[in-house]
Amino acid sequence: MFFLVRAPFSCQKNLEHRTELHPSFFGPSMIEFWTCSGKYGYIIKVVSVLDVGQGKVMPGTGLAEFRSQYQAIVLKPFNGEVMDARITNVNKMGFFAEVGPLSIFVSSHLLPIDYKFQPDANPPEFTSPTDQNLVKGRRVRVRIVGTRVDANEIFAIGTMKEDYLGPFD
Repeated sequence: MFFLVRAPFSCQKNLEHRTELHPSFFGPSMIEFWTCSGKYGYIIKVVSVLDVGQGKVMPGTGLAEFRSQYQAIVLKPFNGEVMDARITNVNKMGFFAEVGPLSIFVSSHLLPIDYKFQPDANPPEFTSPTDQNLVKGRRVRVRIVGTRVDANEIFAIGTMKEDYLGPFD
């Protein structure tokens, strides 16, 4: 789930980031203005900035391009991982839950068979005979069965069809 991306061994490399800055941001605090990509996972905390290279002026724009290397703690979900999440949205197709910046969708087909959607409930919910309802704000334990990585986001598909998974509080 959480990893420190750094380069103590030759098989790993430091994270790199390319930043374009307007000249008004030049100065000693310019490293505060760069952002990070979802390629390695969600950047939770930049531990150290190892190097900010020499700036290169981009012709025609006046912007300067800087290449930097850094070490960071990242959130990178993987298949088979069990996570505790909070439900943010419930509909007849399933529910969405979040673990920090990560969005997880649990389809109604990946819920135990005793959960039934209640269309007349306000707010919408899945109910079970054991009164372990799935409603917005409820905490649930899910297993990741798939992930999709976009340029700046990671999405996950989860399941509750296994032992020790489901709502808790």
